[in-house]
Amino acid sequence: MINVKLKSMKMKKVSLSFLMVASVLFALFAFTLVRSGGIQGKVSPADGVEIVMAVSGTDTLRAELNNGSFSFKDVKPATYTVWVKAKAPYKDASIENVAVVDSATTDVGEIKLVQ
Repeated sequence: MINVKLKSMKMKKVSLSFLMVASVLFALFAFTLVRSGGIQGKVSPADGVEIVMAVSGTDTLRAELNNGSFSFKDVKPATYTVWVKAKAPYKDASIENVAVVDSATTDVGEIKLVQ
């Protein structure tokens, strides 16, 4: 009778251990399914841009600039507003509803600054 109870307890421990390991593996796998995307584009004239930012809710990202070209990397999937802070005499510009989806880079094209 005691042997039966001991075997039963050992099986419960093994089952519980297996369930915990499976849960941890599932949780780790679930986080790898959400992949970040990106946003890219170009501002002209290149010397008229000071900062390019993307805003979604409370998230604000700042882009790397290279001769007027900009890119945001590792962007969470969401809808953003791309905001260009221009140098004088140019005016600021923005593009709304820029959608970033899983693992894709959204190209907003060329943003032409006006005086």
